[in-house]
Amino acid sequence: MEPNVLGRAVIAVAVLVGSLGMVPWRQSRASEALAMLDDLHRQSSVAQAERVELQRDIQVLVSRHRVVPEARERLGMHTPEGEELVLLSGELTP
Repeated sequence: MEPNVLGRAVIAVAVLVGSLGMVPWRQSRASEALAMLDDLHRQSSVAQAERVELQRDIQVLVSRHRVVPEARERLGMHTPEGEELVLLSGELTP
């Protein structure tokens, strides 16, 4: 065999082995990227669940059933009886 042909064959085999070595490396990188993506999806789901839970807690805390008893206890709020109510009309008198 001529030295040029042998050199080209060696280079071709080296390129082939190198490209075959790149396949597992690319697959491992893709696997790492998918693992990171799954972790981000999990974190996003947890954050969304916490957000929904916090919104539910806020709705409970601002509801009339919670505010009125707290206002009575802490501030001494008095709810007017029927005869204590005064209804105002929407018209202004000069």
